[in-house]
Amino acid sequence: MRSLFNRIPLSILIVLCLTLGLAPFTPEPHLWEKLKMLVAGELTELLDIFDLLLHGTPWLLLIIKLLLIPKSKAEE
Repeated sequence: MRSLFNRIPLSILIVLCLTLGLAPFTPEPHLWEKLKMLVAGELTELLDIFDLLLHGTPWLLLIIKLLLIPKSKAEE
C-alpha cells in the first residue's frame, strides 16, 4: 500500500485538493457544506453522501500521503 502512495506525485494530490476538493468555490465549497451537514446530522441524501466522498477523497489521499512521507524517507 505504501508503494502505491509513493508512486502518486504530491503535486498531483495538491492540485486535486485545490480543484476538485474545493469545487465549487462560491458560495462555499461542497466539502465544507457537506462536513457541516455531517456534523449537524443532516447528511441523509445519497447525492450528498456521494458529494462528500467525491470532494473529500483528494484530501484524504493527501493526508495519507503526508503521513507516509516521513516513514518512507526514514526507511531509505
